[in-house]
Amino acid sequence: MIEQTHATGQLSVEALCEVLEVSASGYYAWCQRGVRPRHQADEVLGDAIERVFHASRRTYGSQRVYLALREEGIRTSRKRVARLMRERGLRSVRARQRRRGLTKAGQSAYVAPNLLKQDFSTTHLNQAWVTDTTYIPTREGWLYLVSVMDLFSRQVVGWAMGTHHDAELATSALDMAIRRMGPPPGLIVHSDRGSEFANARFHRRATKANIRLSMSSTGHCYDNAPAESFFATVKLEAMPAGIFASQQEARMELFDYIEVFYNRQRLHSGIDYACPVSRIA
Repeated sequence: MIEQTHATGQLSVEALCEVLEVSASGYYAWCQRGVRPRHQADEVLGDAIERVFHASRRTYGSQRVYLALREEGIRTSRKRVARLMRERGLRSVRARQRRRGLTKAGQSAYVAPNLLKQDFSTTHLNQAWVTDTTYIPTREGWLYLVSVMDLFSRQVVGWAMGTHHDAELATSALDMAIRRMGPPPGLIVHSDRGSEFANARFHRRATKANIRLSMSSTGHCYDNAPAESFFATVKLEAMPAGIFASQQEARMELFDYIEVFYNRQRLHSGIDYACPVSRIA
């Protein structure tokens, strides 16, 4: 028969053990052991994982979280990081999405030959840049983003946003990159054959800076793969909701993403999981 304590009317430890069909001595031994060391270590590591994950703006998967922890001197395995992320429901905002094409053929007189030919390897800064345009949806209408990326550092060295993807917007992004980096003569700037690049204005600015222009072959998106990859990353990480409430919000959020996070904090797989500014010396 199950007994209750006289003072409170609650079941005694012995009675509870009888109901659960375990021995009272076994229960007391379990209490003395306390929390298992492995479980306790998982709790500490899990808290560190959550800190890194949220610092990445929920963009890091287990590989980047693992590498960030290693940089902090925290030794563990990627599989353990992946397990703890699953257990805590920490899932990156990244997912596969299709990019909407924007390219409109430019003026044939300003189409340049393909100098890169899908060889994106470089040995130093300001050897080759890639540039492209993408659309940014807002509830107030489209915005367009032109970016210029250095292939050695993977830093976005120039960019511009506007309501039209035209020569003025592309030239503004290139001008920002030139002012910021001061490239030497002979730099290659690669783009597709879109009208914002294949025009007199963009070519004049490049010529003034002694830049050699290069353009993708028609219909070959892989000819400009690093620029395409950057825009896919922007869509996944900077705008997980898929649309901004306003154009002003889009401008502010993308400035913060590019200049604060992407260039200075985000670990980039294309440069051995370093951040772009670390490649600039």
